[in-house]
Amino acid sequence: MFDLERLSRIRTESLAGLTVSLALVPEAVAFAFVVGVHPLVGLYAAFIVGLITSLTGGRPGMISGATGSLAVVMVSLVSENGIEYLFFTVVAMGVIQIVVGAFRLGNLIRMVPFPVMLGFVNGLAIVIFLAQLESFQIEGADGSKSWLPIPDLAILVGLIAATMAVIYLVPRLSKRVPAALAGILVVSGAVILGNIDTPTVGDLASISGGLPPFSVPDVPFNLETFRIILPFAFILAGIGLIESLLTLSLIDGITETKGQKNRECMSQGLANVVTGFFGGMGGCAMIGQSMINIKSGARWRLSGVLAALFLLAFILFASSLIEQIPIAALVGVMFVVVIGTFSWSSLRIIRKVPLSDAMVMVLVSAVTVATDLAIAVVVGVIVSALVFAWKTARHIYVDAGVGTTLHRRVYNLHGQLCFASVSTFRELFDPATDPEEVVINFANSRVWDHSGMEAIVELAQRYGRARKRLHLLNLSENCQQMLKKANVIVPPETEGNPSYRVTLSDLGDSD
Repeated sequence: MFDLERLSRIRTESLAGLTVSLALVPEAVAFAFVVGVHPLVGLYAAFIVGLITSLTGGRPGMISGATGSLAVVMVSLVSENGIEYLFFTVVAMGVIQIVVGAFRLGNLIRMVPFPVMLGFVNGLAIVIFLAQLESFQIEGADGSKSWLPIPDLAILVGLIAATMAVIYLVPRLSKRVPAALAGILVVSGAVILGNIDTPTVGDLASISGGLPPFSVPDVPFNLETFRIILPFAFILAGIGLIESLLTLSLIDGITETKGQKNRECMSQGLANVVTGFFGGMGGCAMIGQSMINIKSGARWRLSGVLAALFLLAFILFASSLIEQIPIAALVGVMFVVVIGTFSWSSLRIIRKVPLSDAMVMVLVSAVTVATDLAIAVVVGVIVSALVFAWKTARHIYVDAGVGTTLHRRVYNLHGQLCFASVSTFRELFDPATDPEEVVINFANSRVWDHSGMEAIVELAQRYGRARKRLHLLNLSENCQQMLKKANVIVPPETEGNPSYRVTLSDLGDSD
């Protein structure tokens, strides 16, 4: 007896994979042109990276392939050293990513704040939108670009609008066929049957070819080669992992499931190592194609595997058919992806969130558009950390505790003691005016780093010079250990030791 639900799922995954494969073609070709290599170098990367990450990755349903964020970094490497150095760099990039996954460093993506995530999503949506504008332009003999003539532009815009209309209408009629695939097929049929003169995939380049050939990169295996490729390899590995892990987190939120970050790092690395030996330009997760896949209903690994296999079939057997697909249909699909990717809710809440979070969102989006994703995320995380440190520094204070007398003063410390708040911490105490015995209660505070520990040591020295005794109450276990190792605290049983005259009394754990 057939499992109808399983058959329905396989059909959905298959149609989603076909849709994604059609959307992969023009982008892979375009990114190959950006790098300055043959279109097949981009197509092979899309096939190999897509296949391996779909089989072994940590996020079923996520699509990987050649991406623009990596392509812009590869340009100078290829122009200065040649394509063989690119292949070797992609192999090194993959090795680095495998090491990152093996050491479980993929979990560091948790350090990316939510405003940075929103900025990343919005910035990437804008980047995808701007990339589609290339289709509205024509390149002159001198290399300059200008807008298409009005009649051609009108046809292009009309076909794009028709594609988007089909994509939005199909789900209201039937959910059995992915809306994006329906849009591509309907508009392609109209262009072919109506003999409409509009740019097609074939106008970009021929995608006909054979199986990707295995080849060890033909470069000298010496220190000079590593000096050339390693900086590029580290940058590419970082960009690839950041884009992949952020895309993984985005899909996790959409599907309400949890991907495996470190497994994805290792899968991306394996895919790039193999790609480098088979003449591909490397790749990472693609948010646009991943969104097409997820919106088409795909949830299994099958859709990504089939997308890669369909792409290979196009190269081997069906290039003449795929080359007839109008660019307008694919641009229409990507415009729908842009609309679905952009976090419109961020525009509604931007006045309701703290000003610092709103600024981070805008900053990350702007840097993503102006430079690349990796720089944008790093900038966003740094700014968010500085904002947090600034807020932390402003929220540390003391109040009078129980047990304060004429000769003894108790301070209850509130807030986090770290590098950002040590200056404020120092100003809270005045050894010159305090009585002979001072107690600082850390029950409502926590010492986070070496800067905080040094601030305590410095305060102890100040009280020591004033010939007054300082007691530290309810220090956390970690802080006790740090101060003991530094030999600056005196346990109660050796209270006679004069070292900074700091004692621990009534020890407790404030963790």
